[in-house]
Amino acid sequence: GTLASVLTEGVKNTIGDSRVKVTYEPEYVPAVPPAMPDIPPEQLAGMIKATVKVEVLDGNIAYLKIQHIIGEEMAQKVGPLLLEYIWDKVLPTSAMILDFRSAVSGELSGIPYIVSYYTDSEPLIHIDSVYDRPSDITTELWSMPTLLGKRYGTSKPLMILTSKNTLGVAEDVAYCLKNLKRATIVGENTAGGTVKIDKIKVGDTDFYVSVPVAKSINPITGKSWEIDGVAPHVEVPAEDALET
Repeated sequence: GTLASVLTEGVKNTIGDSRVKVTYEPEYVPAVPPAMPDIPPEQLAGMIKATVKVEVLDGNIAYLKIQHIIGEEMAQKVGPLLLEYIWDKVLPTSAMILDFRSAVSGELSGIPYIVSYYTDSEPLIHIDSVYDRPSDITTELWSMPTLLGKRYGTSKPLMILTSKNTLGVAEDVAYCLKNLKRATIVGENTAGGTVKIDKIKVGDTDFYVSVPVAKSINPITGKSWEIDGVAPHVEVPAEDALET
């Protein structure tokens, strides 16, 4: 453990990237995501329900707490169930709170999905460009012309709650909606992670290096939320964000 932290400091200082870390994990087994088709939609919906909390607060305000941002493939598969369980409940509200304070994981393809629900179908918006180092390919993420269910639209207030733990894909969503001037961010400066991390085994040892292998560049700012995180409009401790 001590050696790992010493190595991490050394690597961070050499590379100048706070997201690089060295860990010692003798028990580490790379996670293999379950093949999509093998899980029945009802079971998938159950998994999603476990990571999403939905309610309508006083004043007709929708509250959606999301811990994991699902990707397009998953959304297509469980779409009708999602609409029924989450979306239809919150559509008639007059404002919405997206709680990303404990959102620490997600799929890249989920970014245009979420953003599109709060923008118009026309014109299409270039949301983000993601450069993948290993493949040397830049993927442009665009808003989607058609979606499952109705859009929440562009006129109703949208608040996004953040904490210093808000990480990765959720940071991207917050940054996009902030720079489209579509959402007000309330809470703490986010973690400043990355859209994609690879974990590389060091030779024959039980040491692993976690390295960001992609870079997000926002077309509006020309910058990234990575490393520095997303700054809130209203800065308050995470635990006070909902109250605020």
